[in-house]
Amino acid sequence: MDPRAEVVTVDITTLDVDMIVNAANKGLAGGGGVDGAIHRAAGASELREACRKLGGCDTGDAKLTPGFNLKAEWIAHAVGPVWNGGRDGEEALLASCYLRSLELAHQVGAKSIAFPAISTGVYRFPTRRAAEIAVATVDEELSGNNDLQKVILCCFSDDSARLHRQAMEARA
Repeated sequence: MDPRAEVVTVDITTLDVDMIVNAANKGLAGGGGVDGAIHRAAGASELREACRKLGGCDTGDAKLTPGFNLKAEWIAHAVGPVWNGGRDGEEALLASCYLRSLELAHQVGAKSIAFPAISTGVYRFPTRRAAEIAVATVDEELSGNNDLQKVILCCFSDDSARLHRQAMEARA
């Protein structure tokens, strides 16, 4: 695993990075979990207006807004898949969220980015498999990217962090 990647258990809204990734819904309308926390910390009305202007986002894609009141200059709003037993291409869509966010980071010249565990909350993606996909996608992208200096996989629980670390060790 690329040494520029690390796993932490912390509130993603507090991180001092160039870009954070929001686990968003298709309407980019804010919601619960990390999405709601990011909207509240960034300045709900300003972020809501910026998201409204984007006109939604497809599953597997990501769109960019300023970070407003966050330490992060940018927010990539990635729409992860709702788990449906793996029958609807959920794994590829989840990997695409990470890829699109990394592409946006490259486009704006971000040197550091933090990801939540996309789709593992109310979207019910199996946490172990989501961690494996996140780690593999980030590691593969870092191997060809010298722009990024730090990628943080920001977990909401110790269990999620443990699964992400195990996935990293498996790639070592």
